[in-house]
Amino acid sequence: MTNTTIDFNLKTIEEGHHKMLYRGIKSLKCPFDYVTYQMIINELKPDLVIEIGTLFGGNTLYIADLLEINKKGEIHTIDIEEYVDSELVINHQRIKRFLGGYQNYDINLTKNFETILIIDDGSHQYQDVLNAFEKFKDIVSLNSYYIIEDGALTELGYGKNHNGGPLRAIEEIKNNNKYEIDRKWCDFFGKNATFNIDGFLKKIK
Repeated sequence: MTNTTIDFNLKTIEEGHHKMLYRGIKSLKCPFDYVTYQMIINELKPDLVIEIGTLFGGNTLYIADLLEINKKGEIHTIDIEEYVDSELVINHQRIKRFLGGYQNYDINLTKNFETILIIDDGSHQYQDVLNAFEKFKDIVSLNSYYIIEDGALTELGYGKNHNGGPLRAIEEIKNNNKYEIDRKWCDFFGKNATFNIDGFLKKIK
């Protein structure tokens, strides 16, 4: 026996995720979810990833690099305002950036893509999560995913700040018979050991 102490919980992981960098760019991503995205993108090999919520672009760059490994696909990343200042993000051949929020994204831009994956890492406000899902739910390809991030906000005590946030929205979205919660990814490291609690929604119809 040693005197080594192991002491971590969701709060300490949250503190760490705020310090996460990818290639020197802030990404604010739970490391469990980084690993999960790598596996999902390798399996799906999407032609198009739509990311709602760019912020500094660390996660955008990570996904773009994964697409580059696959030698196919591009990411359309959407935000309200411009926060990106890294040339790695600005000049990446697989990244296209859009401002003005998800509401102003032209859905016609998705017509020529076959396999489409969507990640909602936007405001996390209950109504925004629902509205974004309503806009994009029909363009997700069969057996691909609509991933709603950061349901863990409720567990961390921020639910009221987001009017119930992603988890409240997911409770309603679960009634959509074209999607199911994929427990494979939600529970990969343990029951909902992810910031995206119940948020890996698989298109089944």
